[in-house]
Amino acid sequence: MPRREIRIPPLAPEDRDERARELLAPLETDGRVLNIFATLVRHPRLFNRWSPFGGVLLRRGELVARHRELLILRTAWHCRADYEWGQHVRIARAAGLSDAEIGRVIEGPGAGWGELEAALLSAADELHRDACIADGTWQVLASHLDERQLIEVPMVVGHYHLVAFTLNSLGVEPEPDADPFPA
Repeated sequence: MPRREIRIPPLAPEDRDERARELLAPLETDGRVLNIFATLVRHPRLFNRWSPFGGVLLRRGELVARHRELLILRTAWHCRADYEWGQHVRIARAAGLSDAEIGRVIEGPGAGWGELEAALLSAADELHRDACIADGTWQVLASHLDERQLIEVPMVVGHYHLVAFTLNSLGVEPEPDADPFPA
């Protein structure tokens, strides 16, 4: 994946005002703030609304982490989102996906997945291509997921499209320790 030009750089720690420090404090890990947050905090009002929504989907959603990460990785693949891919490979591993499974996300729903996981990958594909989950895919999802989880499927894919579009367009650089986007 070719590196994009950094169009809007992360806000440097010395340039952060009190509001930026306040918004970033809960997101700091081991004394650092990820580039996504340090960049998007340049629009504090938007950041203040976006961050909690993303947090619900990522940390407090109804989908199990493994299923959420399959949706996110497939979305990152479709959007050629190197930043999103690099961050979510790490999260997917923590959610129990093996490196081999992460590699199979690229191959798509026909790459030896079980019924539900193949349907999740199909849902991501259909949402990306058609902006709607097809009836057959929906039926499979509905046979495994409850109503809240079903609502979250397109919300996760849509949210991570928004994130991919934004990060790709702004040229947000992946952290040095992030997994590279697959060739």
